[in-house]
Amino acid sequence: MIAFLIENMAPIMFLALVVFLLLGYPVAFSLGAVGLLFAFIGIELGQFHPNFLQALPERVYGVMNNDTLLAIPFFTFMGLVLERSGMAEDLLDTVGQLFGTLRGGLAYAVIFVGALLAATTGVVAASVISMGLISLPIMLRYGYDRRVATGVIAASGTLAQIIPPSLVLIVMADQLGRSVGDMYEGAFIPGLVLTGLYAGYIFLVSMLFPKYTPGLPAEAIGFREDSGSRGLTSLGILTLVSIVFAWFMMRHSDTKGADFVVISMMYGIVFAFAVAVLNWIVHRLFGVRFLSRMAQQTTFVMVPPLFLIFLVLGTIFIGVATPTEGGAMGATGALLLGAAKKRLSWDLIRQAVQSTAKLSAFVIFILVGARVFSLTFYGVNGHVWVEHLLTSLPGGQFGFLIFVNIFVFVLAFFLDFFELAFIIIPLLGPAAEKLGIDLIWFGVILGVNMQTSFMHPPFGFALFYLRSVAPKESYIDRVTKKRMEPVTTGQIYWGAVPFVVIQVVMVLLVILFPSMVMHYKGAAANIDLNKVKIEVPQIELPPMDLGPPKF
Repeated sequence: MIAFLIENMAPIMFLALVVFLLLGYPVAFSLGAVGLLFAFIGIELGQFHPNFLQALPERVYGVMNNDTLLAIPFFTFMGLVLERSGMAEDLLDTVGQLFGTLRGGLAYAVIFVGALLAATTGVVAASVISMGLISLPIMLRYGYDRRVATGVIAASGTLAQIIPPSLVLIVMADQLGRSVGDMYEGAFIPGLVLTGLYAGYIFLVSMLFPKYTPGLPAEAIGFREDSGSRGLTSLGILTLVSIVFAWFMMRHSDTKGADFVVISMMYGIVFAFAVAVLNWIVHRLFGVRFLSRMAQQTTFVMVPPLFLIFLVLGTIFIGVATPTEGGAMGATGALLLGAAKKRLSWDLIRQAVQSTAKLSAFVIFILVGARVFSLTFYGVNGHVWVEHLLTSLPGGQFGFLIFVNIFVFVLAFFLDFFELAFIIIPLLGPAAEKLGIDLIWFGVILGVNMQTSFMHPPFGFALFYLRSVAPKESYIDRVTKKRMEPVTTGQIYWGAVPFVVIQVVMVLLVILFPSMVMHYKGAAANIDLNKVKIEVPQIELPPMDLGPPKF
């Protein structure tokens, strides 16, 4: 028995951690307890040197001294302030009106706003709860299928996990030892593609089952002109002119990929906002408008979050700011937007600070526990066991990626993304690097995969968030005065299943098309080392006198 324990210390330690977690013990304390327990067992068996424990204070101090993790409270605070200042409500109302009578329009609005909230808040709970409170009653009022409505709200909220400034990408970059800026830039296009897949699913449902996703009735559409028209032509012209202006400004730019998208978007929104402000001034002074009400409302509602996206992501992508500095600017921008909307109060700030402190403490405690566990795990050569196990899988890189993603997908049924990131990623990273896998690409693949941890029935946190705000009992709708049936937990779970399938498809797409991520390397990836020539200039040396020394 003792010999078996000595030979299999690492796998037994990992299984013990799984048992502790399944028993329901807090993750941080489970990690620390298992680490210390097996450290003492290893010392008694001669498998663990006590000197390893002397490194523990330094490892804990390294967690608190990590500048990268400082971005987490900044982005969390920014998201909470924006959520409580009513930005989500304004966006959902305006974008919902914009899609209007289009079949599935409310679902498209939720997806679009979910992507915008993801790029400004980075917090899943804030996105899901906001859209659940605002959009779900409207979707139920106008006859949306409950599974489609709840599924699209929960899935759109989880976009905050893959679209920068995602908290999970910060943790992923830290655990893999890579730049947060590179991780953000690598995840930018996959996040947009995933958003498009969600919209494609809604389009498919609206074609096959039109009664599941009806459009808004004409009387529910606001922001009309005096003639009764919706003014969409004016909005279309403004959008087209803004795109042309952005192209004109960027036509000689050398930027590519995510940098080009963000910077050109900035030119376009600045131009659109300037036109909308000019229209407002002319209307106030002369009573004449050259933009429709819909165009002006859409511009005024869309510009602040888009500007905040540039303030955070744009400065990171173009190299002006680090992710921590970008988070600080985002938090400041969120306070300014809240003040501009006259919704900023000391109570709002106090609630945001308290929630930020709780989440930050939660992350730090898990990370400290993970440091204790990993120290003992490495001390008993657990990393060698994991690396040998994973690198010996058949199929090379592709076989490794398939196995790891299936493994993470199964674990996501029981663990959330923080637990997966702190426990599993440090074990997988070295094996991936040894196989020659780019760790940014690997991190984005796992980021999309771990996104399913929020959507997995029965433990998905996004489903819990939505369950907390969805009606549990029948109620009278405040507009139609009709009695509405409650939303059942089963409907929420079944609504999430198609979006989990879409996320799995997205994982395969990122594996099969790594160029979606690899653009983060920029021009450096296009250098052909075989064509590099190093020319040493000819240098004329002065004549040397080699005669006998003179005294």
